[in-house]
Amino acid sequence: MSHWGTSPVVLTAVTHSNSLGKPDVSGNGASVGRMLRFLGCGLLMGAADVVPGVSGGTVALVLGIYRRLVDAVRGAARVCVPLARGHFGRFWVSLRSLDFAFLVPLGIGILLAVGSLARPIETQLHNNPEEAAGVFFGLVAASVIFALRLINQPGTRHFLVMVGVGVLLFVLLGYQSGPVSDPAPVVLLGSGALAICAMILPGISGSFILLMIGMYAAVIGVISGRDFSDVAFFAVGAAFGLALFSQVLGWVLAKYHDLVTAIMIGLMLGSLRVLWPWPNGVGVISDVEGEVIDGTGLAWPSGEELVLPSALAVVAAGLVWGLTSLSNRFAQRV
Repeated sequence: MSHWGTSPVVLTAVTHSNSLGKPDVSGNGASVGRMLRFLGCGLLMGAADVVPGVSGGTVALVLGIYRRLVDAVRGAARVCVPLARGHFGRFWVSLRSLDFAFLVPLGIGILLAVGSLARPIETQLHNNPEEAAGVFFGLVAASVIFALRLINQPGTRHFLVMVGVGVLLFVLLGYQSGPVSDPAPVVLLGSGALAICAMILPGISGSFILLMIGMYAAVIGVISGRDFSDVAFFAVGAAFGLALFSQVLGWVLAKYHDLVTAIMIGLMLGSLRVLWPWPNGVGVISDVEGEVIDGTGLAWPSGEELVLPSALAVVAAGLVWGLTSLSNRFAQRV
């Protein structure tokens, strides 16, 4: 397994696992501390995934759990193979090898954040779009700086890849479909698979992918309205998409670590187009049901409009620095 550069946060997170990906559980206090840390990481990832333009993968990368996340998801996907073939003995053996100490608190945190924050964040995106976007812009811009440390042997090639990917995504994010109303179950399945692939990649927001294909309003409505049958279709699609995509991502990370990391940083740079606060923040759902106000337009604000979003961006960037430092210290203590 290739390591994640020189970042102490990342090295600590990786060394918490042995060669089988199982957590080191020496000491109950340390184990509980790690579980609380992963619960907090899940809360932050879930909150990020609700917002168009912010990726839970970015949060995982900055907090030093990204490689462990990919490996754990790959392990969970492999468990399904013997089950599908009817080899129940092998299934139970594979199931017991999963990194539950990592997956369970992280998953609980993500679910809690998505379930509890979907409506408040939607309200802020609607009522204060520029201010909310300023916060998200600061979070991702600071994350780019921290992510640069993760390239082991940076060179001109990596810089060119970052810029090229960033420019390409910047252009592609200018395209957006009209909203979809009352989507069929198969559409929810496909949307879940596509969105989850974006969510695990730093820089690509699953929520914004949903916005681009016209499904954001429908999915947010399903979650905030507790429509459990539609949520189930979306979740099944997400599970299948994550299982397939994690296998590919884990392989390329192990084989082409620095190049893939440079691509990920480029994705984060390109996503800043969505997060540019003016004129409409990250894009909002208007008072007209189902209508989406585009968040990819670019404009320069007047003096009064510039101050508060800019100040919030600086505060958010400081928050990223604080969370990264706190995560590092907490990981070393537990």
